[in-house]
Amino acid sequence: MQKLKYLDYWLLVPYLVLSLFGIVMVYSASADIGSQNGGSPGSYLVKQAIYVLLGIVIVTFMFKLNLNKLRDKTILKYAGYLALAALLLLLVRGQTINGAAGWFRLGPIGIQPAEFVKFYLIVWLANVIDQRQDAIIEDGWWSTMLRPVIICFGIVFLIFLQPDLGGATINAAIIFVMILASGFNWHRAVAFFGGAFLLVVAVIFPLVVKVSEMSFAKNVYQLQRIVAFINPFKHSQTVGQQLVNSYYALSNGGIFGVGWGNSIQKTGYLPEPNTDFIMAILAEELGLITALAVITLLFLIIVRTVLIGIRSNSAYQALVCYGAATYLTVQTLFNLGGVLGMLPITGVTFPFISYGGSSTWTLALVMGVVLNISARQKHYRANQ
Repeated sequence: MQKLKYLDYWLLVPYLVLSLFGIVMVYSASADIGSQNGGSPGSYLVKQAIYVLLGIVIVTFMFKLNLNKLRDKTILKYAGYLALAALLLLLVRGQTINGAAGWFRLGPIGIQPAEFVKFYLIVWLANVIDQRQDAIIEDGWWSTMLRPVIICFGIVFLIFLQPDLGGATINAAIIFVMILASGFNWHRAVAFFGGAFLLVVAVIFPLVVKVSEMSFAKNVYQLQRIVAFINPFKHSQTVGQQLVNSYYALSNGGIFGVGWGNSIQKTGYLPEPNTDFIMAILAEELGLITALAVITLLFLIIVRTVLIGIRSNSAYQALVCYGAATYLTVQTLFNLGGVLGMLPITGVTFPFISYGGSSTWTLALVMGVVLNISARQKHYRANQ
């Protein structure tokens, strides 16, 4: 099959535009940080450009790859062992950044295993569900899928222990959506997770808020994010600094922005301007219209991915697409929710725009596989 003939430009073009635009925004958002850290203003620009170029290589490789390679039991088994070993090792040897021991330092590069686990869970769980379709029908969902689900949530629990609540929640959301798509009784699922949501909102969250106000909680980074979420302006000089300055950035930008490179908040006021809060800097410099354009391009990728899954003639390929769309959707909502103060800050990056090698390469893996599936589906329909 000549795959290039069936290349999905509705996916490829937004991916390239967002990734290249991300390099531009990383440079603008990080120039002051680079100088303050004793480096050059372009240090983050160079690294992000390398990450994106390697990401394009990964996309090309995954696009050309025979999908059966991803379903090889031996490869999946040892990849799973590697993921578990990495997550366990993080608990004792991980580098702590923003309160979470989620990184391995390899020279100038920080590797975040929880990012790559997202891709692994998508392809592994899709394969497990597809291979057990008949058993699910004959023996029932629980008896067939209980062990894989326990493994999945065991992995999520290890991410949570870092503690990385954002990464754990995104992985849990991927698992949940793929479970629903596997034939699980969605009425029970909605009832269960609806009840869990009400429990969190009515009982657990108020309890966490009370705990976060106690004196011992001042040294617990994750609990202080709750404090900042509840009343950021009361704590504007301490834990609420990020959110308050994010508000200032959004207010400064207005509809058209103050001009590229002219952000005030990135000059030492807003921590993490090139990662978690890059959308605040983007909105400040280029305005609401550009921010909405970026979100629209990302939305196009998500919708296109879902449509590819819906139209697929393969359960495995459909499940991969649903997992990929969930990953992109939840990560986007968590990032924007933190920037806008609608959710507690979770340290989640914005897809394709934020600085980071692990997130850039994980997104590349996902995009390459979805492009591969799209080409296969186009080829299948063309030969019907």
